[in-house]
Amino acid sequence: MTYDFDLFVIGGGSAGVRLARIAAGHGAKVGIAENRFWGGTCVNIGCVPKKLMVMAAEYGLAADDATGFGWNMAKGAHDWPRFIAAKNAEIARLNGAYTGLLERAGATIFNGKATIHNAHTIDIGHHRHTAARIAIATGGHPIRPDIPGGEHAIVSDDAFYLPERPNRVVMIGAGYIGVEFAGIFAGLGSNVDLVYRQPLPLRGFDPDLRAGLAEALTSHGITLHPGQCPLKIEDLGHAKRLHMTNGHHIDADCIFFATGRTPNTKGLGLEHAGITIAPGGAIPIDDEFRTNIPHIFALGDVTDRLNLTPVATAEGHALADTLFGGNKRGVSLTNIPSAVFSIPPLATIGVREDEAPHGAKIFVTRFTPMRHSLSKRPRKTLMKLIVDGETDRVIGAHMLGEDAAEIIQGIAIAILSGATKADFDRTIGIHPTAAEEFVTLRTETRRVGTADAKAAE
Repeated sequence: MTYDFDLFVIGGGSAGVRLARIAAGHGAKVGIAENRFWGGTCVNIGCVPKKLMVMAAEYGLAADDATGFGWNMAKGAHDWPRFIAAKNAEIARLNGAYTGLLERAGATIFNGKATIHNAHTIDIGHHRHTAARIAIATGGHPIRPDIPGGEHAIVSDDAFYLPERPNRVVMIGAGYIGVEFAGIFAGLGSNVDLVYRQPLPLRGFDPDLRAGLAEALTSHGITLHPGQCPLKIEDLGHAKRLHMTNGHHIDADCIFFATGRTPNTKGLGLEHAGITIAPGGAIPIDDEFRTNIPHIFALGDVTDRLNLTPVATAEGHALADTLFGGNKRGVSLTNIPSAVFSIPPLATIGVREDEAPHGAKIFVTRFTPMRHSLSKRPRKTLMKLIVDGETDRVIGAHMLGEDAAEIIQGIAIAILSGATKADFDRTIGIHPTAAEEFVTLRTETRRVGTADAKAAE
């Protein structure tokens, strides 16, 4: 049978755009449809604008710190509308860059919602197209908890377009989005409360990082409410009131749900092709990104495996090379570095201490960064290595502090290359930097499974 396209991609985010662009570059006839934002969540309502917001907050903090270095600065109020306009202009530029990449590669672009009519047919509006292969890369969207008054809260999609900065903010949830936006709003001058059900923020991260971040958030002026869940929200007219499980309430100008994301699979017509969907809405795939229908693939956040932009991008590239480039390959989800752009940021790769093998060596250092010896800001940097007790290989690295993401990116190469603690020890440090601490850690803090380790828990 002759098809209109060799490959049709549904979704123009990080995974879909990379897949379509590389596949077209390999000579495939490719169509791609996006009904909202070219570049997807990351570029438009995710990591890119969020990082710009973090930078905006940090500029204000830097102005405060400058006094310790002899600068007399009078910091005015932050101009939220001016910043949002600048942010929007940059995002518009990136939108154009993404469509330009696709057009130059030779892919056919469709602006509209694509749905599956059958296993080889896609509908976009009143037009129908056929494809030998279909790839679903529709990403995810924020979860809005089903509590009374939940409609009075915002989610992360809304936060990037607020007409003005709220003076009082309650963040519900302490994952990536919760701690990042808590830092953003606090840095820009808002009073922030962070409500979360775990004892510490950032479930799933190393225990030392979680404890260190809780301390840093408090030092940043954020009020923490661990062990609490939202019960209901009241609209008081002049404010929103959040009721919590401990019987207390908090009044705020803005209540922000940061309680996770779920895959965008509803309304795609997946059932028309017989595609299996997991109970939570994710599309199960095999190691070659195939769904239960062999010529239909899924990748990125819609599979709900490891929801990181670089992972989605790598998956798109790997699938394009496999299908059309004569280079069959996959993407390993082990030892993936990641960062949280809290204030201060943190980054991590490899195993956490609570999942390290028995006898693993733990090296930890905690110190005041050089900058803050003069600024007097109460901020600490924490750095940690986890070393296999038998092989001496470094199997985990974790950092909380300025430039954590930049530093851990380099450490990730060493860990993926199998570097040992001896390799770290014989590396000459760059002085004076925080990064040099990773190659000067000599004193073992504790070992996993020993009395010292249990005492540190």
